[in-house]
Amino acid sequence: MTRALEGVRVLDMTHVQSGPSATQLLAWLGADVVKLEAPSGDITRRQLRDLPGVDSLYFTMLNCNKRSITLNVKSERGKEILTELIRRSDVLVENFGPGAVDRTGFTWERIQEINPRIVYTSIKGFGEGPYTAFKAYEVVAQAMGGSMSTTGFQDGPPLATGAQIGDSGTGIHAVAGILAALFQRESTGRGQRVNVAMQHAVLNLCRVKLRDQQRLQHGPLAEYPNEDFGDEVPRSGNASGGGQPGWAVKCAPGGPNDYVYVIVQPVGWQPLCALIGRPELADAPEWATAEARLPRLDKMFQLIEEWSSALPKWDVLEQLNAHDIPCGPVLSTKEIVEDESLAANGMIVRVEHPERGTFTTVGSPLKLSDSPVDVVTSPLLGQHNEEVYTGELGLGKEELRLLKTDGVI
Repeated sequence: MTRALEGVRVLDMTHVQSGPSATQLLAWLGADVVKLEAPSGDITRRQLRDLPGVDSLYFTMLNCNKRSITLNVKSERGKEILTELIRRSDVLVENFGPGAVDRTGFTWERIQEINPRIVYTSIKGFGEGPYTAFKAYEVVAQAMGGSMSTTGFQDGPPLATGAQIGDSGTGIHAVAGILAALFQRESTGRGQRVNVAMQHAVLNLCRVKLRDQQRLQHGPLAEYPNEDFGDEVPRSGNASGGGQPGWAVKCAPGGPNDYVYVIVQPVGWQPLCALIGRPELADAPEWATAEARLPRLDKMFQLIEEWSSALPKWDVLEQLNAHDIPCGPVLSTKEIVEDESLAANGMIVRVEHPERGTFTTVGSPLKLSDSPVDVVTSPLLGQHNEEVYTGELGLGKEELRLLKTDGVI
């Protein structure tokens, strides 16, 4: 069975997380992703190591299903080889600092000359403007994209989310741009430039907060539990932020993740009242309608928590689902790794690595019926040098040896 992107060659000049997360998805979709690294390797091979002398989980979990070659693109011979690699590629992805690739002589104009059909994708921290030269990191993007100011509780500081919306979130946006450009190339015959900024990707994921910023012009946000509103969207704790109120309620025995998130829909109010032992609230005027409950959200979830706090979260989940009440347990990272359904769905995957042994990683969230994903290990540094340079570019083995001696690869 062929895979969706079979025959597409991706030259992966990315490092750390935002770029590698994008190219890993492309590899899972069937593209031949050739990761081009400096002879010293992607810095994440050595960061946050749990085992000495082997590639870190930081690297392995972002670079599965790729091939690795090394190349010093600052050397003259390295530039010649890079030119040939670009000529043979459909997609080039890079996430260096602004202007870094241009300074090596490979501007967009030069790349177009080498290969007019290539889709050249750049991931940066920010767009054009006063922030362009800022160094971008995951939480910097969260801070400047609207996420941190709206995350946390009203009486606390702004908080980062554990989801990597700045890095991996941007990578997903980049994949969407790349696929669109490849599709358009089918009709135009031309490649194009794809630019994605981390700040912009975070902002796109925070659009509902921009919705609420505009709604504030017409008064307080009734579905928020906050008592006071100024002229900007406040942090609102665990409120759902949507049309149906929700909150994380405590469960027994009271551990850090013994919570269930509960959504209270109008249709679910009567069965919920019966479930928590307060059936009289279902028809009480001050509780009977969604509009009447909005000013009492704190009290409403307190009543639910009085019931839930005496039960384990899995019992709470079972009883709520029996009444078709939307809910979900707060799953710890340990529970996720051990979740049998996630493993059965190919989202928690065990992978064999030639040096570190078996490690657990996240599988592909994209499920295509005609393009199944088999997650295989990340490559060792330069593992495919001979395969690519000799087998595909036609370099002799003696030249390959000299390139290594001269520090070109």
